[in-house]
Amino acid sequence: MSELSIRNERESDSARISEIITLAFENDPISNKREAEIVQLMRDDSALTISLVAETDGKVVGHIAFSKVTINDEFNDWYGLAPVSIEPKYQNKGIGSKLIKEGIKLLQNINAKGCVLLGEPGYYQRFGFEANQQLVLPGVPAEYFQALSFCDSIPSGTVKYHQAFG
Repeated sequence: MSELSIRNERESDSARISEIITLAFENDPISNKREAEIVQLMRDDSALTISLVAETDGKVVGHIAFSKVTINDEFNDWYGLAPVSIEPKYQNKGIGSKLIKEGIKLLQNINAKGCVLLGEPGYYQRFGFEANQQLVLPGVPAEYFQALSFCDSIPSGTVKYHQAFG
């Protein structure tokens, strides 16, 4: 793999992004296989605050999306990371980590107060994400719903993602 670049998605990337997301979640036993549809619905609704791709040799091989979330039905400058997807043959090469770090940096640049995600604690803790009892995503085990605050406090309440998530 030659040099990797991270950039904002372009309109022309959408089909490739859907393909990568579908491939990335194809064998995930927890996935409902709607991730590509969710990203497209958010894109159609202009709800992707940050949508980045990883590119190597002129080929898009990874994608990450960040969108606004509400806490107790209010937007408090918090965002959700979902999903992060790497084409399977490019997984375990640090591409996901680079996308996450760049996305976090861009969130901080827009003065976001924090970010939440639903994911594997052992993986996301390296980026500073931790389960926090103050934030709840109904229907999921608390240890898998994690937050990263960019300020001194974490709000309390029920988190909702964009309606595309269902």
